Amino acid sequence: MTDDELKQRIADAALLHGDFTLRSGRKSKYYLDKYLFATQPDILAVLAGRFAEHVTPDVDRLAGPELGGVPLVTATALHTGLPMVLIRNAKKDYGTAKRFEGVLNAGETVMITEDIATTGGQSIEAATLLRDELNVRVAKIVVVIDREEGARENIEQAGFAFASLMTKSDLGIRE
Repeated sequence: MTDDELKQRIADAALLHGDFTLRSGRKSKYYLDKYLFATQPDILAVLAGRFAEHVTPDVDRLAGPELGGVPLVTATALHTGLPMVLIRNAKKDYGTAKRFEGVLNAGETVMITEDIATTGGQSIEAATLLRDELNVRVAKIVVVIDREEGARENIEQAGFAFASLMTKSDLGIRE
């Protein structure tokens, strides 16, 4: 699938128009429903390959925040053969009570895969947890779609490298 075909496929599958409230609390006339594209095997397979292009030799593991990052990190792990960890939004209060699932060792380097970034809040939270609490280096945060509403600037200001596979402009979205 070419880049243009992927962008069109994602727009066809997941671009909704109406009145929406985003995770950031901001109102929007459009919504990119990540579950409508991240649950499509053809799209997921291509995204895994695109994420794999951002994996550098120093990356030991992939990481994906729940819930939207889980299918993306899983597909990318299958594509690259790298192990992965899942990052919880909140610590569970039963079992092991961990904020992440999978094996993760201090000093390792991870790349975070994420779905859509608006302000970058969830990505920054996940990367900060890995860096500050688990002593893990975050090589880069890579998202499928940057809504171009400050995520890049916020993530880079927080000290993390950022890349997006596409932007809302690439999808032809104009507000």
